[in-house]
Amino acid sequence: MGNMKMKNNKNFDAIVIGSGISGGFAAMELCNKGYKTLVLERGRMVQHGQYPTAHMDTWDLPNLNKVSLEEKQQHYQKQDRLNWWVNEDNKHWINKDDENPYNEDQRFDWIRGYHVGGRSIMWGRQCYRWSDIDFSANLNDGVAVDWPIRYADIAPWYDYVETFVGVAGQAEGLKQIPDGVFLKPFQLNCVEQKMREAVAKRYPDRVVTPGRVAHLTEYNPEVHKGPRGQCQSRNRCWRGCPFGGYFSSLSSTLPVAAETGNLTVRANSIVMEVVYDAKTKKASGVKVKDAESGEVIVFNARVIFCNASTVATTAILLNSRSETFPNGLGNSSGELGHNLMDHHYGMGASGILPGHEDDYYQGRKPTGFYIPRFTNIDEQSKQKEYIRGFGYQGGAMRVQNNPHGLVGEELKAEVFKPGPYRIGMTCFGEMLPYHENRMYLNFNQRDKHGLPMVTFDARLRDNEMKLREHGVKCAIEMLEAAGCVDITSYNSLTAPGACIHEMGTARMGRDPKTSVLNKWNQMHDVSNVFVTDGACMTSSGTQNPSITYMALTARAVDYAHKQIQQNKL
Repeated sequence: MGNMKMKNNKNFDAIVIGSGISGGFAAMELCNKGYKTLVLERGRMVQHGQYPTAHMDTWDLPNLNKVSLEEKQQHYQKQDRLNWWVNEDNKHWINKDDENPYNEDQRFDWIRGYHVGGRSIMWGRQCYRWSDIDFSANLNDGVAVDWPIRYADIAPWYDYVETFVGVAGQAEGLKQIPDGVFLKPFQLNCVEQKMREAVAKRYPDRVVTPGRVAHLTEYNPEVHKGPRGQCQSRNRCWRGCPFGGYFSSLSSTLPVAAETGNLTVRANSIVMEVVYDAKTKKASGVKVKDAESGEVIVFNARVIFCNASTVATTAILLNSRSETFPNGLGNSSGELGHNLMDHHYGMGASGILPGHEDDYYQGRKPTGFYIPRFTNIDEQSKQKEYIRGFGYQGGAMRVQNNPHGLVGEELKAEVFKPGPYRIGMTCFGEMLPYHENRMYLNFNQRDKHGLPMVTFDARLRDNEMKLREHGVKCAIEMLEAAGCVDITSYNSLTAPGACIHEMGTARMGRDPKTSVLNKWNQMHDVSNVFVTDGACMTSSGTQNPSITYMALTARAVDYAHKQIQQNKL
């Protein structure tokens, strides 16, 4: 994966901070355009295929894949929220909070992965385009600042990215999630299809569609480059896929970048700050601490892409203080660290759908259904109680029969008997970009590397609470329409961060006085620094954001390249 060992080279054309979804894409695009590119990753080196649990069955794992409560309490600040997330098969990808602590004025569940590939190894892989409903939302609602782009600006880059990534999905002609460049979808199973038809009949504005996911249901080596292959429908994705069946930077962008001969990946490299040159009014490089040796090194480059993830990128920029920028690099607006967002969930419903006891399905497809937002998208769907909206992710599967009290042949027969189908659906709600929701650095408290402690001060507010109530109500309505019985619902408030869709903190905008980045993801104040991870987002939408990060990244690299060709950077 490129040059792992550097001799004395400290000078590059470009530096990319972070090796995950957006960082890998930035590296590939820069390398393909001929730039000698250094990728800095604060965590350990991982090569594609080095996925220790990828081929293990549940019974091969300790405690049937469950991590003990004692282990969670020892290592994780938020063990009560991580019951579903940290398991034996993926715990080696997830940071231990006792080794990587952070502070909270208000609760924030910061789930991280420090290793080459970042969270692209264990992401949810759901890919939905944003539309002008999202890009114009702040302007229309009088909230925060207006996005400096619209759908037309990014649509060609969605096409470009989806073609390379490989997104399985079904065209629906919906304005709130525009159709894209799709491979064949993972079809709904019989119960999901029944729900689609029943919901459409009762609620024509609510569409149950196969989840759009970054999986190669059709593999074309001329398009899907790198060590990739067709998805095997094993549904062990967050362990790492040795087949390259889903998109990750380890199996896709970084190997393609390495093939150019222009890539250098440096793991165990903790970025301390971006170095600013007051004479040129540009960044000159990046200061790094080697996590193994403790050596502090400065690497120089003409252009710098910040892709360490929303919080980590902003922490680096806030720590990049100089006489020109005493409050953080490019922070003349004072907005750096503010407008922190996430999606919020912990709400939804489930129910038993009788009548399909003789039907079954083959394989373990890695997605279920998606129900796009259907509120506040036009005058007919406008709500009085709240603005913005929510979407659902869910699926239908067999429920295991309860063999309690049985032994011998009766137990064996009961275990092998398929139970009834249960439909479950989780609601994902939009969070508004409140200026008061923020992260900041505590310079009076340092971590083991000497860096100031990241501190969170963000919460859900009244709009989110009202949205949640309606989201649960609509979930129950749709399960009832499908014919479900024994319906149960839940509305367990989650803290920001729990959905792992952190956004904001270095937002795009039209006015340098109220935003950090321009329409090209370029810093208003420092022209050779670009931010294309989740920190750049101006609002949060309801859709999973990663495909948008990648599209913005490819677009920004293209712009930077043209600026360099014109000798403007």
